[in-house]
Amino acid sequence: KTAPNTLTTGKVQIKQVRSGSGQPKVMRLTLEALGLRHHQDVVVHQDSPSLRGQIKRVRHLIEVTPVQE
Repeated sequence: KTAPNTLTTGKVQIKQVRSGSGQPKVMRLTLEALGLRHHQDVVVHQDSPSLRGQIKRVRHLIEVTPVQE
């Protein structure tokens, strides 16, 4: 589960911690849109309101941490 208040104005690292198989298609497509293709995959994205919406949709499948630049 993602800890509260981990989103920043900079970049965030998103790690997939649970598989998307067995989830509704819209969740699998959201993971793919985030660039997460398989379990334990990690991507870094610029934080934005649209990214926060995607994160909220699959928050139980991912772990979000701020990136220190």
